[in-house]
Amino acid sequence: MPLPHAVLFPHALLPLHIFEPRYQEMLKLALSEHRMFCVALVKPGREHWKSTGDFFHTAGIGLIRACVGRGDDTSDLILQGLRRVRFSTFEQSAPFPIARIEPIEFEATTSVETDALGAKVLELYSRLKEGGRQLPAKVDQYLSHLGDAEMLADLMAATFINDSLRRQQVLEELAVNQRLRLVIQYLREEIGGAAT
Repeated sequence: MPLPHAVLFPHALLPLHIFEPRYQEMLKLALSEHRMFCVALVKPGREHWKSTGDFFHTAGIGLIRACVGRGDDTSDLILQGLRRVRFSTFEQSAPFPIARIEPIEFEATTSVETDALGAKVLELYSRLKEGGRQLPAKVDQYLSHLGDAEMLADLMAATFINDSLRRQQVLEELAVNQRLRLVIQYLREEIGGAAT
């Protein structure tokens, strides 16, 4: 599902309101099969995509966790991100794209630097909390004990980075340390440059 401003990260939840007939058709297909579909970011300046070149080909695949059909032929759903994927070929482009996907693999090695970068992300999150931006209490508690730097980077990017192109850049970054650096840079800018 190519969408403007939407980037789906692994482990993150994305609420969606489905109202276009083509996406209602796509949702019906997904619900009848594996309850999964991809969310791809539409490229800037192309609010309404017309071809497969109008959206990024690195995306997140998600599982439909909940779906409620409305009486007006619309649906509300919660999509949970599972992993990063890349579209390799397209079998269909209309009314909605159907692509062959390849999971994106990367090395999940950590180092002392990874731990330090993760600690900096948590420090910046503490500053965001002081400014009133906080995750729900259970998630907040979970983050304080999270040892997975990749998941930390993804959840912080999904939750606190407002610019969709920056979120896409984090999604496409395969090196965990570089992903953490991007999150640190963007969180600092979200805070307003106060963090050093």
